[in-house]
Amino acid sequence: MSAVPLATPRRTGLVDQVIEQMRDAITRGEWPVGRRIPPEPELVSELGVGRNTVREAVRALAHAGLLEVRQGDGTFVRATSELSGAVRRLCRTELREVLQVRRVLEVAAARMAATNRTEKELRLVSEALAQRDAALSDARWDLAAEKDAEFHLLIIGCSHNTLLAELYQGITEAVRASVATAIDRSLPAGELVTHAGLLEALRDRDPERAASEAGGFLDEMLREQADEPVKES
Repeated sequence: MSAVPLATPRRTGLVDQVIEQMRDAITRGEWPVGRRIPPEPELVSELGVGRNTVREAVRALAHAGLLEVRQGDGTFVRATSELSGAVRRLCRTELREVLQVRRVLEVAAARMAATNRTEKELRLVSEALAQRDAALSDARWDLAAEKDAEFHLLIIGCSHNTLLAELYQGITEAVRASVATAIDRSLPAGELVTHAGLLEALRDRDPERAASEAGGFLDEMLREQADEPVKES
């Protein structure tokens, strides 16, 4: 993994500055979720600080839920923000709760997106959906899940509501996990959930139909969750 270019911090507040630079590398996606960050000697060299400073910064980010230290294996990115880390801890096994939160945010976003989206944004949404459907047809499940999550995230952006986008960003990792779970790999691609109706509603600038389409497939997933038998511990 190539080193992320980091500026050498000033002498005052070294730990806080290193924390901010490392957090920035995570939120920008330079260090993706699930990937190992550069080893300690490399960070020490890049930042021009001591090992103890780097270790304190890593401990702080691990405590905040952004990093996970695996003894003997390295330090890995766990989430893109403190909120994401908290959501991952809370929703790790509660898919139903993730779906309920997704429904609240995505229905509101779809309604606003139908009115506020630009033509360029609509093209990006359409392209993401086309890539998702192509991946499903080719049984490329991981790519399909990635593009499906991207499709929903783009619609959130089309709402042009900064606070809603920030809230959704906080549950992005949990959303990706729920998307992957929703893709039933045993079904033919044609029988899997289609978002063509949602895209059409956005294209027609129909907020109520967009909201209905956004909530419909999530309601179906919630019903499926409710129908699942309770597992004995």
